[in-house]
Amino acid sequence: MINYQEKNILVVGGSSGIGLSLVKFLNENNARVYVISRTIPDDFPAGVKHLQADITGDLDAVVAFLPEHLHGLVYSVGSINLKPFNRLTANDFLNDYQLNVLGAVRMIQLSLKQLKNAGGASVVLISSVAARTGLPFHASISAAKSAIEGLALSLAAELAAQQIRVNVVAPSLTDTTLAQNLLNSPEKREASAKRHPLARYGQPEDVSQAIAFLLSDCSSWITGQVIRVDGGLSNLKTS
Repeated sequence: MINYQEKNILVVGGSSGIGLSLVKFLNENNARVYVISRTIPDDFPAGVKHLQADITGDLDAVVAFLPEHLHGLVYSVGSINLKPFNRLTANDFLNDYQLNVLGAVRMIQLSLKQLKNAGGASVVLISSVAARTGLPFHASISAAKSAIEGLALSLAAELAAQQIRVNVVAPSLTDTTLAQNLLNSPEKREASAKRHPLARYGQPEDVSQAIAFLLSDCSSWITGQVIRVDGGLSNLKTS
């Protein structure tokens, strides 16, 4: 089992779903975990440091909240905004971009000094299967998540000299609160499972384990990559 002892890791959006699954795993494996989120759940692990903040709002408290050395940063904030293209407004696109892309940009910029201080750090961003695979009604979120993948690639090149790795995990539909409207009936669950070559939709742990690997020293020669944790949906056609 990978041990994260002596590692300081920041999870932005760690109060539910994939982020909370990751927080619990890191905490169980001896990481010093810092979380920034709007809310804190009842089952939040003891010992995890938490800052209540809205990523689209005032972030003045972030720098004082962070440790001097930051070995990992995960931006686990996102949205699922599915509409027919003719119903999407400019504000839909702007809001999805602000939350998914500009939020990540702001957090990385605010944490950059601490990441450099670590002498070797890992940044993990979250994309979507929709950034690579054409899916109807995904125009706004696909545009935002495609921007995340481009941002990560550029940052991976720019920050390599500082030994900061930047990678992306791109999941397909995962059973989280964010996706509850897509999985709120047995019929929807069955249909969603059948769309994936592995015949199931994702669980938070499927994605958080991939993120945990990218935060660990086991992935120390991996940067500028998009890891597609999607049950084979983006690459395989099995029927």
